[in-house]
Amino acid sequence: MKLGINEATCMKNSTLAVDVQLAEECGYDFIEIRLDMLRGWLAHKSLSALADNFATRHVQPWGFNSLEDITFCDATRWSSIREDMALACAAHDAVGGDCMVAVPTIRAGQHWSIRDVIADSVKRLRELSDIAGEHGMRVAFEPIGSAGCCVPSLVMAMDIVDRADRGNVGLVIDAFNLYLHDQWQEPGCLRQVPVEKIFVYHIDDADDLPVEQLDHCHRVFPGNGVIPLHAITRELVQMGYQGVCSLELFNPGYWQMPARDVFKTGAMKTHPFLQPL
Repeated sequence: MKLGINEATCMKNSTLAVDVQLAEECGYDFIEIRLDMLRGWLAHKSLSALADNFATRHVQPWGFNSLEDITFCDATRWSSIREDMALACAAHDAVGGDCMVAVPTIRAGQHWSIRDVIADSVKRLRELSDIAGEHGMRVAFEPIGSAGCCVPSLVMAMDIVDRADRGNVGLVIDAFNLYLHDQWQEPGCLRQVPVEKIFVYHIDDADDLPVEQLDHCHRVFPGNGVIPLHAITRELVQMGYQGVCSLELFNPGYWQMPARDVFKTGAMKTHPFLQPL
């Protein structure tokens, strides 16, 4: 697998320009660009300048993060999502990175019928697929294991992707999110997903806490927690997955560290999981 990093990992202590430089220096192959950090770049520089920045580097954009709460949107929210998608498409056209991560809606205490969740998710993914397809882009749908998410499981997300029935719509496999859902009781569940539908693997570990206490702030460097990452790697490699293994953390403690230390440690801690033991 290829080594990637998601800009969320240093979203509070870095910038897009710094992230690209550190990713290059620390040996990453790909970077997932956050739309808010892209907007920070565009406040002072152009997309063509960003393209020039990448032109001489090994590290390249994988894609963009993320379209949030795409299900059960009102018209105002959906218009905002379309604007974000348009920005990602423009950035793709200028600098590359062919995938947009899309996240189902999370609302604490809200309960939806499975039928309604599937129907609305399929509708929205098809709409995003149409926009992305005009630019040669893909859409990666990410199940979120947090309480209150309308699509918490890999099985449900795959069912939705199947029903969407678009070649440019696939999945994000996020180790932490799926740990929140069922603690990876059976890593072999990955075999239910055609390998060509795994658009990216987000690697992250989890603090050793009761699952009901875990939140995304408890994501830690690979190998520092309790998620069976070696077993996940074995399954992915046996399936033939050769794509990006991208470090995605939301740990406030890491946001207090020098970004260079986070990038360096992240690369060192992720490398052992790029291929099976």
